[in-house]
Amino acid sequence: MRCILLCAMALPLAVFTGCKKEAAPEIEVTVQAAHPEQGPIAEHITADAVLAPLAQAAIAPKISAPVRRFYVQRGSRVKQGQLLATLENNDLSAAAMDNKGSYMAAQAAYATTTKALVPEDTQKAELDVAQAKANLDLNLSIVKSRKQLFAEGAIPGRDLDTANAALVQAQAAYTSAAKHLELLRSVSRAESLKAAQGQLTSAEGKYKGAEAQVNYSEIRSPIDGVVTDRSLFAGETAAAGAPLLTVMDTSSLLAKAHIAQSLAQQMTVGDQASVSVPGVAAPVAAKVSLISPALDPGSTTVEVWLKIDNKSGKLKVGTPVKVAITGRSVARAWIIPTSAVLTAQDGAKSVMVVGADGTAHRKPVTLGVGDEKDLQVTGGLAASDLVITNGAYGLDEGTKVKVGAAGDDSKGGGAD
Repeated sequence: MRCILLCAMALPLAVFTGCKKEAAPEIEVTVQAAHPEQGPIAEHITADAVLAPLAQAAIAPKISAPVRRFYVQRGSRVKQGQLLATLENNDLSAAAMDNKGSYMAAQAAYATTTKALVPEDTQKAELDVAQAKANLDLNLSIVKSRKQLFAEGAIPGRDLDTANAALVQAQAAYTSAAKHLELLRSVSRAESLKAAQGQLTSAEGKYKGAEAQVNYSEIRSPIDGVVTDRSLFAGETAAAGAPLLTVMDTSSLLAKAHIAQSLAQQMTVGDQASVSVPGVAAPVAAKVSLISPALDPGSTTVEVWLKIDNKSGKLKVGTPVKVAITGRSVARAWIIPTSAVLTAQDGAKSVMVVGADGTAHRKPVTLGVGDEKDLQVTGGLAASDLVITNGAYGLDEGTKVKVGAAGDDSKGGGAD
């Protein structure tokens, strides 16, 4: 009986001992890692853009008239000043001819006025001056002779006084006649010339205006380019101010993108860039040609233009594209993949490195320029550090890690 009791007491102890759990094995996470590499790196700023022509002219006539003839079609290459179309202008040509006749008549009238003989009143004034001058000279000679005779006692003093009085009157008459002639010459003549000049100027203005109306019926290209639109056919009426033809200079195109102000401030005109065009295998080379000096009021971004050579004509206006602008660059930089960088809620940057004990450790870093794939490390890492490039997200400090190849799906691979 005692033996049975001891056995019964020993059974629970045996059962309890047999149910004790073994220690859980330490979890090991498989990650990819690499040492920082040294080499060149450049900042690439990417954005969406739309291709636009280098220059564009929507040509609208200044007069309303039926189209007499078109000399170009869509796709025609044209030169600056080339005749593209003519409008009906018979009435305008007739008006120009009429005004030309009036202009020629005004020219003849002006010539007649400038070369005409001196008017009658001017002639009379000149004669009066001549007579007054002759009378003055006569009285001067009389006074001179009487002075001599008076000195010799041959005549009484009253005769000399009479001669002096006549001289004063002759001098006054001459002065009055001279002033009258001067007034006629300076006022009447000038007014006649002004009137003739005014008539000539008016006729010339009307003639030039009529000629301009005739010229408006000839539609010419203001730029070199390609005709991209022709809205009417011959015989249809072109309305003044409504575009009749559109000419674009597509020898070079502009990729117009809107960039954040902070990024645009890092750019300069002439920076290298590339444009990815749908249907074109390789990116097309481009250069920054304009950086807007003001923010776009609607989006608070900066408009940036990239100039692309298009002499082949393969690229089309209006195509949506992706642009990549090369910004700051460093010739010798320590580089790590962008995927290795972790960002805290406060914006602090860090990476996870594999320690000598095989565990993950966090290291704060400072970064420089970078692109979509790589970043420059300016502080916080040594060349010997083994940086976790894939699998660092969610790792705790001190987690046991194993460096594996990309795509390794062995036990523990991943950041979960």
